Amino acid sequence: MTAGGQAEAEGAGAEPGAARLPSRVVRLLSALFYGTCSFLIVLVNKALLTTYGFPSPIFLGIGQLFPLPLLYVGNHISGLSSTSKLSLPMFTVLRKFTIPLTLLLETIILGKQYSLNIIVSVSAIVLGAFIAAGSDLAFNLEGYIFVFLNDIFTAANGVYTKQKMDPKELGKYGVLFYNACFMIIPTLIISVSTGDLRQATEFNQWKNALFILQFLLSCFLGFLLMYSTVLCSYYNSALTTAVVGAIKNVSVAYIGMLIGGDYIFSLLNFVGLNICMAGGLRYSFLTLSSQLKPKPVDEENIGLDLKN
Repeated sequence: MTAGGQAEAEGAGAEPGAARLPSRVVRLLSALFYGTCSFLIVLVNKALLTTYGFPSPIFLGIGQLFPLPLLYVGNHISGLSSTSKLSLPMFTVLRKFTIPLTLLLETIILGKQYSLNIIVSVSAIVLGAFIAAGSDLAFNLEGYIFVFLNDIFTAANGVYTKQKMDPKELGKYGVLFYNACFMIIPTLIISVSTGDLRQATEFNQWKNALFILQFLLSCFLGFLLMYSTVLCSYYNSALTTAVVGAIKNVSVAYIGMLIGGDYIFSLLNFVGLNICMAGGLRYSFLTLSSQLKPKPVDEENIGLDLKN
């Protein structure tokens, strides 16, 4: 075999491996990018929907969308609706039910298995969330319904997106493109038929420069969140994306106790919040550490590949 032929064979053999095993830096940066976008958009959305009292979560979702699949739309709108009706600490704690749902769906759809340590951590998250919810003095049934719908849509969207990002299916940019093509018209129809669009156009803060700036920032962050979610799921997994979201929620929950003005303190609720956060952090540590462990190289198979 000539030198050129050897180089070509080596290049052909190296490319699939590189695609299957992205570097640690790429995986960490994609997770950090997603976590930052997710953190910022929660704070901006809370300001728009609660501080300014913006009445139209669907219209805001359209601004952020330009557009996504049915699961993403359901995830998006239910998330915005629950953000406006719950305090940030309770919102972030109840959002942690996304983690056990993601585990369940990854087990069923992707055939993954998890260790006892991870199951114990998830149980702590669920226990803390139940304690906090049972002593929530600002209980809002509609907000709870929306946030649990948001958990279901988030878990389903994450696992389904990971499945469809297989190069034999759509690939990561194909997922973004077809999501965008299919859902803008149905979402606009929902906005018009429910009166959401009319409320948005009649809102009295459109002449407020600070409000407009935050609205545009929310729309831009919506796009970045969509893109960063796909990147994080592509280079890592749907589970890692859920874990990064859980880590982000720790800081959002404690910040939400100080800002927003809608968190009512009670000792049992605070204890439940902290149990949930501790379980989330332990779960995050276990999952990310296992994701970042270098996989053993099968030298025998490599030798056979080189011979072939």
